Amino acid sequence: MGRSAGFLAGLAALTLVVGNVFAAGAHASPSRTADEVRCAVPSGREFATAEPEQAGMDSARLTDALHFAATRNRLNVQVFRHNCLIGAGPSNAETGNVAWNIWSATKSVVSLLAGIAWDQGKLDISAPIDQYLPAGLGDAEHRSITVQNLLTETSGMKVGVLTEGATGVIPIDPNSAVQALGVPLDNPPGTAFSYSQRNVDLLAYVMELAVGEPLQQFAQRELFDPLGIERGDYYWARDRAGHTYGYAHLLIPPNDFAKLGLLVSNEGHWGAQQLVSEQYLRQARQPSATNKCYGYLFWLGPGCAELALSLPPDVYMMAGLGMQNVFIIPSLDLTVMWTGFYGNASQYGVTGIIQNTSELPHEFFRRLFAAFDEPPMPDPGPYVEPAIRLNPSQFVDANFVLAVFGGGPFAYPGCNVFSCLNYPLAPPFWDIAPGCAIMVCLGPGAPGIR
Repeated sequence: MGRSAGFLAGLAALTLVVGNVFAAGAHASPSRTADEVRCAVPSGREFATAEPEQAGMDSARLTDALHFAATRNRLNVQVFRHNCLIGAGPSNAETGNVAWNIWSATKSVVSLLAGIAWDQGKLDISAPIDQYLPAGLGDAEHRSITVQNLLTETSGMKVGVLTEGATGVIPIDPNSAVQALGVPLDNPPGTAFSYSQRNVDLLAYVMELAVGEPLQQFAQRELFDPLGIERGDYYWARDRAGHTYGYAHLLIPPNDFAKLGLLVSNEGHWGAQQLVSEQYLRQARQPSATNKCYGYLFWLGPGCAELALSLPPDVYMMAGLGMQNVFIIPSLDLTVMWTGFYGNASQYGVTGIIQNTSELPHEFFRRLFAAFDEPPMPDPGPYVEPAIRLNPSQFVDANFVLAVFGGGPFAYPGCNVFSCLNYPLAPPFWDIAPGCAIMVCLGPGAPGIR
């Protein structure tokens, strides 16, 4: 949920490719000097590793950065340079293979799948969703929303970030996409950014209609299988109509989450395969007209969400509640993945922790950049926390919850907890995988890397 948002990742590491030996389909970074290593992306479970010194960094200072992150609730941390795993957090061996909710970083995975569908000619990003929705579903205003509006969070839907997602955490949603069509529009589509959870659930449904199969089936074949992410690794929640949530609730091990980040940092290449086109990823990293911080379900640039002001201008990220992040800095050929639950320090208590999420990245990257042989940024000094500016009305609107029960102004006609559009619904909790509960999957039979 929310823009802010892993827990558990161990990584073994082998296969080192030195000097000018490149993985098939991979790109050389402008920042890689002749004597720095470059690694192949993994063909199996284990990442290629290198010593920090082989990637132009100091081991002791990198270790200091990793241990700092571990003291701040970062349960799994992985640092890659030139595709090589050069740094791992002290608890990675215990946490790396356990599925953990990456919350709104799920949105970026949906974006990758939209790119694949677009590459295949199955999804027209510029088209109104009227082109895909069944006849009679939704009014003309909602049907005029384009796929691009959904990708850029400019559908115009009213927002209540926490209450939109609460009925997915407690899985009673009858049909999240249909519920989205009942949410009133505060703005005409395409005119304003509004961080809507239902927006991305609607996108996931539209994508299912466009590709002609369940989203997770498409995702497994076209994205996860090529990356070596097995079906038993993860749990991706679905509503009671059987549709996959787009806004959150992909519970995936950090070791697999890192692969998704490396795919993006390699411009959609994975070994010899081009899984997502460079053209789509370039578009996904372009700020939308309504928000310079947001592209196609990716956060962009310093000062945006968890992206500290002290980071290079080309930084972008996947981000989920509690600071589940993949940071990608192309100019440094650097990818950092971490999971955990908050851990940032604030003088304003819980409210400050929720709002001022760039404190932890600021302090971590200060230490990480100091580990470079040639620091890429001047030391910005200690983090200076801004004043609180949260608007509670952006987070809570009880009408989202009432709509689930068929009441209130946001209810879609004929959709409630008993049935939706005259179709019976699966019972609550029907789709929960063994051992999975909100944050994490643990215990015998639970999803995770074996």
